[in-house]
Amino acid sequence: MRWSLPKPFFYASVAATTVGVSYLTKDYMGGTKYMGTENLNNKIVIVTGANTGIGREIASELAKRDAKVIMACRDMKKCEEARQSIVIDTRNKYVYCRKCDLASQESIRTFVEQFKKEFDKLHILINNAGVMRCPKSYTKEGIEMQLGVNHIGHFLLTNLFLDVLKASAPSRIVNVSSAAHRRGQINMTDLNSDKEYDAGKAYAQSKLAIIFFTRELANRLKGTNVTVNAVHPGIVDTNITRHLFVYNNFFTRIFLKPFAWPFIRAPFQGAQTILYAALDTSLANVSGCYFDNCEIKEVSDEAKNDNLGKWLWKVSERWTKLDMQLRVQ
Repeated sequence: MRWSLPKPFFYASVAATTVGVSYLTKDYMGGTKYMGTENLNNKIVIVTGANTGIGREIASELAKRDAKVIMACRDMKKCEEARQSIVIDTRNKYVYCRKCDLASQESIRTFVEQFKKEFDKLHILINNAGVMRCPKSYTKEGIEMQLGVNHIGHFLLTNLFLDVLKASAPSRIVNVSSAAHRRGQINMTDLNSDKEYDAGKAYAQSKLAIIFFTRELANRLKGTNVTVNAVHPGIVDTNITRHLFVYNNFFTRIFLKPFAWPFIRAPFQGAQTILYAALDTSLANVSGCYFDNCEIKEVSDEAKNDNLGKWLWKVSERWTKLDMQLRVQ
């Protein structure tokens, strides 16, 4: 006589197995977890876009390690809500909200000026904030939004902080890029996407620009004991994906997203390689590299064009008026 489970128990068993496999898959796809235990007492850190997603996870982890954390955010209400939660969770009262809208160079300069009045050191700068595949729009200065926020905003922010970073050495800069840089090309004839705008191409171009920025800055920082590296955090479920079709279409959001869930990293998982690049002691002299899953990986062939990188640097200086500032100095 053949024995079988009653249907309710059978369905419950299948459901439990499916859930278990989903969680195991998500854990596996989440990549390497950073296991370093560095304490950051008396270290000062800035994290852009720190009120949500990966940025919030990074800010929280650094606060747990006793760092003084400055959350550089556009939305002060959301930032303050996140700050209060981080302070309660970590018992670290040295977590601060400061206004910094990367779509406004005036806001960036004001943020830097305020920081320098409050602090005389900066040990880690994590350029995390970003936008992805947004409808065509422009920063306050008229720069295409993805290029303007992801690259130009952080280019200006970082350059304005170089004096403090050098004075605080050893110090580190971590730029959040993406594997999407492999699809990117720097459009020298239409860098600002004025003639033709494709959200995906503009995003890939902005992430490639970050790689160029990282490599060129590393060359300029040789001998200063300040390092700069770029990171691919993986495919992460954060607010940056809000413009993607899968999140805006009712059918795909309800029926497809649950199936994709095990293969998409949680913000905590996406933060791990960034923490590795920012903290691991073995990387003290490593600069100008690209990390994925806590390992150095090759960048695209396009990203190795150093002449193009120098051209982009000069354009970025003009668009941020840093070239004028340097001439005055």
